[in-house]
Amino acid sequence: VQLQASGGGSVQFGGSLRLSCAASGSTLDDYAIGWFRQAPGKERERVSCFNNRNGRTYYADSVKGRFTISRDNARNTVLLQMNSLSPDDTAVYYCVSKGPCTTASMGPDYTYTYWGQGTLVTVSS
Repeated sequence: VQLQASGGGSVQFGGSLRLSCAASGSTLDDYAIGWFRQAPGKERERVSCFNNRNGRTYYADSVKGRFTISRDNARNTVLLQMNSLSPDDTAVYYCVSKGPCTTASMGPDYTYTYWGQGTLVTVSS
């Protein structure tokens, strides 16, 4: 499975961005897919995941109510709509697949098999 992330960029406080993660080499049907992020000088953290087997989603508390993860079946792509962005959301966002994802939790980074390249999101105040 190859993952191609896109959609990062620069936005002002309160703005929105939509990240995309396109999968190739396999369909998304069998695996969970999601996002981690890593801000400068900080540890990588979970953001959100989508379990393709049962449609369940997970959101970190820090993004709950602002971010929405969804799947575009026609394009074998997962989208992360990010609204009400703040400078705290500034980070490199990584698309991942094949790892634990339930409504209550998302596995740590080392539990995910496939990784896309990062896409940078910068939010200015």
